[in-house]
Amino acid sequence: MMDQRNIATGWEIPSEGYCDQPYVVHTDDGAWLCVLTTGTGREGDGGQHVVSTRSEDRGRTWSPLLDIEPAGPPEASWAMPLKVPGGRVYAIYVYNRDNLREVQSDHGPIGRVDTLGVYAFRYTDDGGRSWSPERYEIPVRATQIDRDNPYGGRVRFFWGVGKPQVIPVGPGGAARDPAGACFGFAKVGRFGDGFMATSEGYFLHSPNICVEPDPRRLVWELLPEGDVGLRAPGGPVADEHNLTWLSDGSLFCTYRTVDGHNCQAYSRDGGRTWTEPAYAEYSPGGRLLRHPRAANFVRRFSNGKYLLWFHNHGGRDYQSRNPAWLLGGVERDGHIHWSQPEIALYDDDPARRMSYPDFIEADGRYYITETQKTTARVHEVDAGLLEGMWRHLEPPELTLDAVLAEAAGPDEGAGQGQVKPLPQLGEGGGFSLELWVRPQATAPGQVLLSTIGPDGRGVEMTTGRDGAVRLDLSDGARVVSWSCDAQALTPGGQHHVVATVDGGPRLITFVVDGILADGTPGGAAPRGEAAARQYGWGRVDAALGDVSGKGNLRLAPTVALARLHGRYLRTAEAVGNYQSGL
Repeated sequence: MMDQRNIATGWEIPSEGYCDQPYVVHTDDGAWLCVLTTGTGREGDGGQHVVSTRSEDRGRTWSPLLDIEPAGPPEASWAMPLKVPGGRVYAIYVYNRDNLREVQSDHGPIGRVDTLGVYAFRYTDDGGRSWSPERYEIPVRATQIDRDNPYGGRVRFFWGVGKPQVIPVGPGGAARDPAGACFGFAKVGRFGDGFMATSEGYFLHSPNICVEPDPRRLVWELLPEGDVGLRAPGGPVADEHNLTWLSDGSLFCTYRTVDGHNCQAYSRDGGRTWTEPAYAEYSPGGRLLRHPRAANFVRRFSNGKYLLWFHNHGGRDYQSRNPAWLLGGVERDGHIHWSQPEIALYDDDPARRMSYPDFIEADGRYYITETQKTTARVHEVDAGLLEGMWRHLEPPELTLDAVLAEAAGPDEGAGQGQVKPLPQLGEGGGFSLELWVRPQATAPGQVLLSTIGPDGRGVEMTTGRDGAVRLDLSDGARVVSWSCDAQALTPGGQHHVVATVDGGPRLITFVVDGILADGTPGGAAPRGEAAARQYGWGRVDAALGDVSGKGNLRLAPTVALARLHGRYLRTAEAVGNYQSGL
């Protein structure tokens, strides 16, 4: 059976070739309505436009594409659906109303004209079977970044990926009647290296869209108040702002930067003012998330808990969006506290990128859409994966259901335990090695655990450089190695180390003392990147064969307990074993 996390197992959403931002809402007749940006060329080519399609079997099959805007020019892009009480669905998108064919960049004229113009919308009152013949525009007030662009604000550069949200509660937690709706987007100051050279975030809020049937009477306001949007603490790029709400009426936003981290911000007054720009944290004052220049999306579910999609490394460009990772969030004292990351989706080709997801909840089941720009798909996600992350602040659970070998190290000499064959990585199998260790010294090369047999096959964990733990996998002909982050071990300290080899995405991960290694030495919360690696996880060579050692499980005297698990442990399971104690 193919790994459910492999994107090839998903159900394809139709497109014209290029496809982006496949966002879904539930219609009142029980269907899923998806809007997306598509075209016969590549991203940004002429003819790009927005379409919709319906599914009546939860994403397995879809109706033929229906134009919301016909193929341009002018271009229509980045459609976002908003369903309001009463069943109407709005599709809000960027429209190149004046049909500009080029604009000025830092390096001269460019012909990409899909992130400029006006915000427009059409609507459907029949579940996406037809769209309003008239197009409507949303007024957006100018701010300083508009006036500073090459056209002095006469041409506006912007785009949005923040799926509109109906916000049912106001500041203080009181129910809103009527509820308002809001979505995030980015204004662009200049085009240059990396396409968008400067950007900052804003929100469009309509207080009456849920109750006003006449689209000409809708009220819109641009937030935050003033002339400056949500920026990055360091670099010039802050965009793709994504919004959700807390039970007390606070708003929470995530957005991308080029600084190796995504950002977070809270508003306690309905979006009029926001906290100072800050990189996203696992918990208030805690370790920073690491994330490249890619979408990072947050959603709230009916149970009042959250998911955040990101890529869990410190890159600064558009690359390395495979695999995609999730965090599970729970509220505490007016903030979201995030779990450790879990792999949500991957592709067999490490270079293939996936992004711009949507999250769908239906009868206790969870789905994610994603796109690689040429294929968009729907994936059902194992509810157990999400529930495990959401339990991260609850009492821990010990996972022992697949233990192949367990041994306790003696005070002196080497402990031994019989080893069974390991799952085959080439068939998608995986395994985890778990240690409780109290090293007396952390000099490199000390064997902590080994199953290496006479034929050279097996696995071995040793002390690595700078207080790291190194894992070697050998099939007798080749060796694959990866080390956890530096400063993981301290002499005389007791540590819990789980090294996981996951044959689906072919990754090696380390969880040390309940923290998934992300490239940051010692699991600290860096404010600079000088000592950090881009990745805390490594890839396994696809040519690596059987690494089942024929020897016993041999332990160093400093290892108090070792377990060899015959499947990969999820991050939450590794954390739970740590929290359960020795």
